[in-house]
Amino acid sequence: MSAKRNGFSLIEVMVSLVILTVGLIGIFNLHIVAKRGSFESFQQTQASYYANDIINRMRLNPSVLDSYGSAAGITYTGASLSAPSKACSGAAICTPAELQLWDVYEWQSSFMGEAEKDDGDNVGGLPSGIGCIYVEPTKVVVVMSWTGIRKSSNNEDGYSDYVKGCGTKNNKKRIFEIETAIF
Repeated sequence: MSAKRNGFSLIEVMVSLVILTVGLIGIFNLHIVAKRGSFESFQQTQASYYANDIINRMRLNPSVLDSYGSAAGITYTGASLSAPSKACSGAAICTPAELQLWDVYEWQSSFMGEAEKDDGDNVGGLPSGIGCIYVEPTKVVVVMSWTGIRKSSNNEDGYSDYVKGCGTKNNKKRIFEIETAIF
């Protein structure tokens, strides 16, 4: 009895479809995880940029360094963000105190996403962004805190007191801390 095979049986086709489906689901899930990781990395890069931005502004205006922050820290949330009376941009000549107000305003505007809006809501910057500046005699510490998209262990052990004091503790809190000296 010789059986002639002219094609696949229905069972072979079903098994191959199951294998293909499992593989596609795995690839789809991998894509989702990669997108989340990429977005978290992007937020970390933004926080680094914003922290370095205010440090560079402080370096250019060291005579009023204590006005940017304090030893106990000044927290900037953008909640009461209002433009200073004098815009220190372009050819405007400003005093160091006026420049400090302008620097803090522009910095908060950027990390709160004021430049990018959708239906009146800020969509740029960091979600629920908070900036904290600590100015001590030998160092300046800038901490950026925001809400990530994934839950984390929320364990602040090992972090500095600056980080613990900036923003509320929750299971999605993300931080970026930078310490430098400005003379």
